[in-house]
Amino acid sequence: MGHSRAEKAESRKRILDAAATRIREVGMDSVSVNELMQSANLTHGGFYGHFKSRSHLMVAALEQALADGEAASAAHTGKRGSMTVKSIVNSYLSPTHRDNPATGCAIPTLGGEIGRADPEIRAVMAEQLKRSFKTMEEALGQTGPDAKQFAVAAWSMMVGAMMISRVMADDPEADRVLALARKSVLDLAETYG
Repeated sequence: MGHSRAEKAESRKRILDAAATRIREVGMDSVSVNELMQSANLTHGGFYGHFKSRSHLMVAALEQALADGEAASAAHTGKRGSMTVKSIVNSYLSPTHRDNPATGCAIPTLGGEIGRADPEIRAVMAEQLKRSFKTMEEALGQTGPDAKQFAVAAWSMMVGAMMISRVMADDPEADRVLALARKSVLDLAETYG
């Protein structure tokens, strides 16, 4: 007996939701298809009804993780109207974001691993970075080479600070790393704005 399209779509969504969370928890290389299918309450045999291969799943999971992070950021930073550089920076460089890598931005969580991944996976993250740069340019309210330069510098500082703060999470200096990066990005925004 076959499954309806709606049931199949729901099963695929459960797999992707579980995979998007799991890759941020343990990294892409550590995700087991069998464990993932069990966590989605599905059998291992059903995996190939949804994905051609583990690699295909990893691309889709990364897309989902990046989309989840972007949606969470947009919801948080846009609560009081349009996004500003300050709202993006304060949301991103927060202890809450740092302490919840499984639901936060996948870039600092997986960036090092993705840099060594195959071109298809790197392209997914590269496109997200370009969207993030564009969002920051728009938040700055400027266009042109200076705005692009600011956006790249800001995201580079923010992602780096998030990675460092997560490494130091049990150390009081972890919060200081976030605070210093927030100040640096906001000071830089004044220079460019």
